[in-house]
Amino acid sequence: MSSELRYTANTQLEHLHARYTGTGHADLSKYDWLTHQHRDTLATVVGHPTLTSFLAIADGEATGRVKFEMTERMLQPCGPPPAKDED
Repeated sequence: MSSELRYTANTQLEHLHARYTGTGHADLSKYDWLTHQHRDTLATVVGHPTLTSFLAIADGEATGRVKFEMTERMLQPCGPPPAKDED
């Protein structure tokens, strides 16, 4: 009975990972997780005109400039990736 439950749980988890790519996995590093979170947040702000307008008014800049800067920050939102170990 427990092996069937384990199989069902794994199947559901695989389905969630396939559907929502940002959910991560066991081998995901902290840097990768933070990068996904920042990109998702930036994409949400750019995708919702009211949020973009709010930030433009708060910063005193044009809406197009805010969208451009947010899109540019999506390239490396958390800076350059850390050096990988040679292990």
